[in-house]
Amino acid sequence: MVSSAGFTGLPGAVAVSHLSVYDWPAADGVCGGTPHMHLTCSEAYVVTVGRGAVQTLTTSGYEVTPLAPGTVAWFTPGTIHRLVNEDDLRITVLMQNNGLPEAGDAVLTLPPEHLTDPETYAAATAIPADAPREEQERIARARRDLALEGYRALRAADGPEPLAAFHRAAAELVRPRLAEWRERWHRGAQAAAAATADQLEHLERADTSHLAEAVVRAEQPSARGKFGMCGRLDVYQDTLF
Repeated sequence: MVSSAGFTGLPGAVAVSHLSVYDWPAADGVCGGTPHMHLTCSEAYVVTVGRGAVQTLTTSGYEVTPLAPGTVAWFTPGTIHRLVNEDDLRITVLMQNNGLPEAGDAVLTLPPEHLTDPETYAAATAIPADAPREEQERIARARRDLALEGYRALRAADGPEPLAAFHRAAAELVRPRLAEWRERWHRGAQAAAAATADQLEHLERADTSHLAEAVVRAEQPSARGKFGMCGRLDVYQDTLF
């Protein structure tokens, strides 16, 4: 959103959500979320309550970053990440590009046979919005556990090819949505950067007219407790950003 005052969404066209990380134990005895990767967006965690960790896997190797209140941790596209809940872990999540990570820019680390095409992938990951909450939870847990199978295989791989193959498969899965994502970027982060450039030009001319058009906005979450990839989410409307 752009007005004479400039871009009126959240700063930098980021998105915010509040996350309570799943406390469901997995086959390895660890409680937490679904490992996945973003293709075009960085993501940041601001830890507010509890403790845990984020496990990450990149071409540089496997790492574990502890999370405690006050920690700010972030990672760039291509980082496979798995949130671990050790004690009531709650996080405020900042997502690049208007919340695109929760709008499709994420691929779960499913075994390769589930990554062959968008339809096959959707059959293994989609949570019907109209399903009873018990069924939504069952599907969320099942897809988490399926993604952990692929994640463990990638961690145990000998050599770089399995991770490279996952990167290629993920890119093919999202290719049909790239035009939609580009439009989201154009209306969000690109528009925000362009507004700053315009404001700088105004100030260079000693023109303060944009300051007279200042706005203030506030919203409550548009949905609470959604079953996300890493936990239960309180989210805000895309129109905010």
